[in-house]
Amino acid sequence: MQAPGSLGDTANTAGLHVLVVDDDAEIGAMLAGYLQSQAMRVSLAADGAGLRAAMQQQAVDLVLLDLGLPDEDGLSLIRDLRSRWQGPVIIVSGRGESVERVVGLELGADDYITKPFDLRELLARIRSVARRTQPPPADAARGATYTFAGMRLEVAARRLADRDGTDIALTAGEFDLLLALVERPQQVLTRDQLMNTMHGRDAGPFDRAIDVQVGRLRRKLEADPAHPELIKSVRGAGYYFAPAVTPAPR
Repeated sequence: MQAPGSLGDTANTAGLHVLVVDDDAEIGAMLAGYLQSQAMRVSLAADGAGLRAAMQQQAVDLVLLDLGLPDEDGLSLIRDLRSRWQGPVIIVSGRGESVERVVGLELGADDYITKPFDLRELLARIRSVARRTQPPPADAARGATYTFAGMRLEVAARRLADRDGTDIALTAGEFDLLLALVERPQQVLTRDQLMNTMHGRDAGPFDRAIDVQVGRLRRKLEADPAHPELIKSVRGAGYYFAPAVTPAPR
């Protein structure tokens, strides 16, 4: 991991509480020191038990999760975490195989960075998540509600409700992807456009993050995810949000 310089503005991460889960004490200490220098709060855990204990003790804004933990595989830990918490998770791991990246994203991780990495890249990814999950300004929040296909998306509350008013639980990444689609209905959006909107970078040639998150979102929104009616695929181009979207100011 390379020593970084500052990326400048820390406003959107000041006070962010990051839980670093890594059994390598040296890496944990390095990440803690660097993130604290960027005005974040940091807690450390060395295993799955430590993660659960930390999250019971105080509110956590973002989890940086290593996959190779001594007491529990990180992928199974993501599955368990997603059953009770929908905040952002970034996998930070020495496992570089694409299949594990895909499985991690399928289980609900929002991003994946492989060791060794440049700390500046990690910071950029954390800031990207923070920008997306912070509440919008009050003026914007008043009208930031959309309805489509009988559902209601409330941007300020980061809430999606179905036709009966029941909440549909979305991870940070799923919400951001849905918002990107809802804000540009009936337009073909490329993977690069969606990746830039969500993560501030283009999709790599082997990057399936958008495809995986589209699949997860379809399972939550579509009556038949195998034959989607809301989020359509456009072969060789990207994705298309088919339903009419109506802004619904409060």
